[in-house]
Amino acid sequence: MQHNHRMELFACDASKDFACRVVEELNKIERLDNDERPYHIGDMTVTRFSDGEFQPQYNESVRGASVYIIQSTIPPTDNLMELLLAIDAAKRASADTVVAVIPYFGWARQDRKDRPRVAIGAKLVANLLTAAGADRVMTCDLHADQIQGFFDIPVDHVSGSWVFLPMLRKMKIKDLAIAAPDMGGAKKANLYSKALGTPMIICHKVRVRANVVGSITAIGEVEGKNIVIIDDMIDTAGTLCKAADVLMDMGALSVRACATHGMLSGDAVQRIHDSSLKEVFITDTIPHPELEGDPKIRILSMAAVFASIIDKVYNYEAISPEFDK
Repeated sequence: MQHNHRMELFACDASKDFACRVVEELNKIERLDNDERPYHIGDMTVTRFSDGEFQPQYNESVRGASVYIIQSTIPPTDNLMELLLAIDAAKRASADTVVAVIPYFGWARQDRKDRPRVAIGAKLVANLLTAAGADRVMTCDLHADQIQGFFDIPVDHVSGSWVFLPMLRKMKIKDLAIAAPDMGGAKKANLYSKALGTPMIICHKVRVRANVVGSITAIGEVEGKNIVIIDDMIDTAGTLCKAADVLMDMGALSVRACATHGMLSGDAVQRIHDSSLKEVFITDTIPHPELEGDPKIRILSMAAVFASIIDKVYNYEAISPEFDK
């Protein structure tokens, strides 16, 4: 089915490199008509004022176009605000549809009231995106799957397993076991365990306060196994490193980790380097150019996955086969 509206892609400041990789992958897909130019990152500037305000502006027409705006809403909050303003600007410039492509969805850990008198930040961000004028959201490995239900617009939820599973199969690790870092990660770890035909281990943690773990115990057969811990993000790496140490003390041969979003705040990188972890794999949903060539932390790209989903959505094709990977 031929699309009635041209596709225009734009990148906000936090995800410009990722957006360029997505465009490169899009142009590898043999679908473009002979008279259609290759995809490119559109011309958008952000004017910044001395008081800290800023204003995105499209320097080319988006009238009647399907506009895809790529931006991870990583801290600081300016990145979220820039995305919201870019969506609003596209709508006011008469774009036909606006799709927010958010490789890392910030505030996703605030998905419920787990204590009295706290905000549900994920729901607030969903409301803000919709109010700004987004018609669709594409994102990756939400901290809680139910966040998709916070939106009244379509959400395409991409999985990091689409790059991690092929890599793990290619590595052909002997005596492999998959581990969940906590009870909340059991569902995701079970997906990997079934796909790879390996046993599963669950780590149970007791958290003293936010970002501080008191103790960890492991449930399952650990001794003699090469273990891969599966998680959606690494923040301070405290839980991950402590879990790796516990598993090694219980007789594991080695411990690796796969986590989609590498926030790596504070001393996380040094903590990983000093830990018993053999390797840590993250993706490029959050930029870390300083880690290129790092001896322990490897970065896999999600650009081809997002390019495939963007292409299928734009061309009215089913993406359900992608979810079966």
